[in-house]
Amino acid sequence: MDPLLTLTKNLQDSIAAKKRFLEDEDELARFADAASDVIRRYSAGGRIYIAGNGGSAADAQHLAAEFVSKLAHDRNPLAAEALTVDSSVLTAIGNDYGYDQIFARQIAGKMSDRDVFLGITTSGNSPNILRALEQCRRMNILSIVFTGRGGGQAKGLATHCITAVGEATSTIQEVHIVLAHSLCECVEQALFGH
Repeated sequence: MDPLLTLTKNLQDSIAAKKRFLEDEDELARFADAASDVIRRYSAGGRIYIAGNGGSAADAQHLAAEFVSKLAHDRNPLAAEALTVDSSVLTAIGNDYGYDQIFARQIAGKMSDRDVFLGITTSGNSPNILRALEQCRRMNILSIVFTGRGGGQAKGLATHCITAVGEATSTIQEVHIVLAHSLCECVEQALFGH
């Protein structure tokens, strides 16, 4: 395929997915509710923990960096952690308990009911994200999932399920990064004003 045609198609697909999300009042309301809950948790001294696999793991780290450092304005740091970065913890849990427990076990050891868990899964069916959401339920922890393809099994487990449209994983991830940046911006504006 011609590189220009590929780029044009991918840009059109990305624009179309974002436009469909923008026109979905239910998804917009779900995002607003989730953002309000995150603001309340931060205001009460909580923090956010984020997890995903593959590209979504990179997005988890990206978003944690935006919270701890800054998104758009100088401000005090906000406590945030990607559960995807400690290779010793990940490999120990994976070896001893199985890969599907790598996030759930960290949640059990690190989080309290003041905190927020954000799982990112384009399919909505990543076993380790599902186990993490189940752990959040057991501990009464607010959970949010950014997903695609109708939400998958994660839809029934998360406190807030925000579903991007699009057929390609890459297109879903492009909507997720807009959601992530918007979430961080909402928190910055509410807590620091800009």
